[in-house]
Amino acid sequence: MMVVIHVIGSYQIYAMPVFDLIETVLVKKLHFTLGLPLRLISRSVYVAFTMFIAITFPFFGGLLGFFGGFAFAPTTYFLPCIMWLAIYKPKKFSLSWITNWICIVFGVLLMIISPIGGLKQIIIQAKDYKFYS
Repeated sequence: MMVVIHVIGSYQIYAMPVFDLIETVLVKKLHFTLGLPLRLISRSVYVAFTMFIAITFPFFGGLLGFFGGFAFAPTTYFLPCIMWLAIYKPKKFSLSWITNWICIVFGVLLMIISPIGGLKQIIIQAKDYKFYS
């Protein structure tokens, strides 16, 4: 159940640029009319395609952890904090300074640990893997 909640949230946040790109290509290059039917069909096809890939590779969760540690941990946890500290320059050891540094350290640790755990999971699951059997 938690996986479903996580996937719904991540689609809403991280797949929006992909949805926009697909709709832009369909409208501008293939001359579809923009509307609810186009959005419903194109987004459903994209979700079905990613679901097919996730079902095809049982170590898909490990891949998400591996690549997510490199891509999403920095952009979600510590790069915004670094930018905020660089822009606003709060007093050292103030509450906002300490909070941002805690998020930076947590994000860097997550960026290091997540790919290691994802790679371990991929190796464990991939050694017994056979396509569609």
